[in-house]
Amino acid sequence: MATFRRREFVFTLGGAAAWPLAARAQQSAMPVIGYLHVGTSAESRDRVAAFHRGLKELGFVEARNVAVEYRWVDNQFDRLPELAADLIRRGVAVIAAPAGADTTRVIKGLTTTIPIVFSTGVDPVQTGLVRSLNQPGGNATGVADVAVGVVGKRLGLLHELLPGAARFALLVTPGTTSGESTIAEVESAAAAIGRQIEVLSATTNLDIDAAFVRLAQKRADALLVAPQILFSTRRVQLVTLAARHAVPTMFYQREYVEAGGLMSYGSSIIDRERQLGVYTGRILKGEKPADLPVQAPTKYDLVINIKTAKVLGLEVPPTLLARADEVID
Repeated sequence: MATFRRREFVFTLGGAAAWPLAARAQQSAMPVIGYLHVGTSAESRDRVAAFHRGLKELGFVEARNVAVEYRWVDNQFDRLPELAADLIRRGVAVIAAPAGADTTRVIKGLTTTIPIVFSTGVDPVQTGLVRSLNQPGGNATGVADVAVGVVGKRLGLLHELLPGAARFALLVTPGTTSGESTIAEVESAAAAIGRQIEVLSATTNLDIDAAFVRLAQKRADALLVAPQILFSTRRVQLVTLAARHAVPTMFYQREYVEAGGLMSYGSSIIDRERQLGVYTGRILKGEKPADLPVQAPTKYDLVINIKTAKVLGLEVPPTLLARADEVID
């Protein structure tokens, strides 16, 4: 009897010892997602939560049947290649690039085999991320804001806020397909309402400073910021300069307004992150990025910072406030 108990004990002990090994084997069999973000984890909690909601729509829950390796650049953009290479060495099944074109370009330069899913506010064809929207080709696809007419809509909203404004300015990086198309769209929209547009060019952060000096010299009544990569990395600089020069400014992402900017109109970042999660899940289920058409955002938000409007001495029309998706005060 004692011998039986001893054998039972040895068997149980062996099972207990073997269980962690089995658990580790099961855990290692989980697909691993690489999540590479140019920002910080603290400022991205809502985005990460939306990404997980998208994954869950495809049946994937972190730590249950999928693992996620997070890498945060913390706005130190020279670290992008290092962190991207780290995820590639890790052998992840797919890399999610929620903050766009620059991140995706870096990853594509390091791997042609690991699938990449991006979320971006610029045209992925013009920036060379995919061959076409319907047939991306290669190892990247995702969600991109390429809606026609949105730039003109931003000018219209700014005009609604400032009906007496005669001269608007556009801050843009020229010499690119996205820059030239933005200029053409804004000039067309301005002509339609009988207003003038002053184009201010910037290709570096120093150019941005100089552009605001020219803006003051030209006596522009308001400013639109083009949705381009340079400006997405200079959020604080742009908001600070707009406040210093007391110029009403329309941005293309809510983060500018959260940082103190006046207004923004653009696709919902949260909705784009959910779609990013959905596409990541589809790739985990076996679909190829080359065959997944680039998706367009499904929601656009108008965000207004009332506190900033008051500082600028502006009274936001009730009709504009009623259409706002969010009012920050």
